[in-house]
Amino acid sequence: MGMTKVDIVTLGCSKNLVDSERLVQQFADNGITVRHNPEDSGEVSPVVVINTCGFIGDAKEESINTILEYAALKSRGEVDKIIVMGCLSERYRNELPVEIPEVDAWYGKFDWVNLISDLVAESKSCVDYRRVLSTPPHSAYLKIAEGCNRFCAFCAIPLITGRFKSRSVENIVEEVESLVAKGVSELNIIAQDLSSYGIDIYGEKSLARLITEISKVDGVKWIRLHYAYPADFPYDILPVMRDNPKVCKYLDIALQHISDNVLANMRRHISADETRALIRRIREEVPGVHLRTTLMVGFPGEGERDFEELKEFVRDMRFERMGAFAYCEEDDTYAAKNLPDVIDEDVKQMRLDEIMRMQEDISFDIQKEKIGKIFEVVVDREDEDYYVARTEFDSPEVDPEVLINKTYALTPGNYYRVRIVEALPFELIAELCQ
Repeated sequence: MGMTKVDIVTLGCSKNLVDSERLVQQFADNGITVRHNPEDSGEVSPVVVINTCGFIGDAKEESINTILEYAALKSRGEVDKIIVMGCLSERYRNELPVEIPEVDAWYGKFDWVNLISDLVAESKSCVDYRRVLSTPPHSAYLKIAEGCNRFCAFCAIPLITGRFKSRSVENIVEEVESLVAKGVSELNIIAQDLSSYGIDIYGEKSLARLITEISKVDGVKWIRLHYAYPADFPYDILPVMRDNPKVCKYLDIALQHISDNVLANMRRHISADETRALIRRIREEVPGVHLRTTLMVGFPGEGERDFEELKEFVRDMRFERMGAFAYCEEDDTYAAKNLPDVIDEDVKQMRLDEIMRMQEDISFDIQKEKIGKIFEVVVDREDEDYYVARTEFDSPEVDPEVLINKTYALTPGNYYRVRIVEALPFELIAELCQ
């Protein structure tokens, strides 16, 4: 087909973003003009690829609505072809084509690699990890594994992505070298479950070895770890975080809850005492570490006493970064089949609001403790009034930013030492150290 222009629309998480970036590269290699998440310019390319999320209710709804918006454009003749890929279509492969017949082709989470060869008669294939970054040029997500073996009661991800599958250390380091050659200095390591990295291919937990090898690549400046699992935590990563100057003192580890009753219902394979001991050890072994966690309220069986315990946990632990969400039943999960979702939505929302208000105060206190201190930051972009930067404790998109006044000319992608002069709940104001 004489296809020359494609739009790719990415929904969902950073893992999806990496897949889309690889797809952009493949289109480009085949001489096709491609726009990734194009701004609403009023013009739509003839072919639209939508990379969907299928994780929680709101995300699924956003994916469906996006597909329907493009289906409406197609019915008006503004789009020739709609292709859908990703988690939602992986999960509902049988139902969706019946419900949305306007879509021309459906791909799942992994078979999208055939998308180019299905579209272009004599397509060129490219090395699996090559991609066109959509992040700022100095920063990239690095996906080290797919899938998950944990099967928590509430989570559909193992049903969508299948079993946990690590990439080899050599393959990942090769990708790091190719990213650094493009100017990337910050790597945000992502997987569904960092704690399990390497078990399937090396027979042992290998995260510490992998991160050490990545850090040996010249040009890598910051390595940040996302989505460790609390049970079977790889403790040998802690000395690496403490002693290796390239590894950020930052760990994203979703704890979900603290009540033994709720943790057992969630099938999290860890107790309250073990969770507290884990956090204590991380903080003891990595002084100054910033922990990001995610908690869930309103899971089936969460009584008032369980919620009070969770609040006390948040007060005691003073997480530097925390997000929370209300339980939403996912089709085909253990919870959906075995644990009736009986907690009233209003109660869930009240609990969510209460815990996030508590955390906002804690976050603000932690931000204020930084006033007068000096940090190294990377500048992400220039805004009208400020340069927008981040410390090693701030992951892109989700964590606070550092605003630097424009007294001096700074270059995005470069690293600078700044002094914090003012704190807001979600931003720090800084001036350049001279």
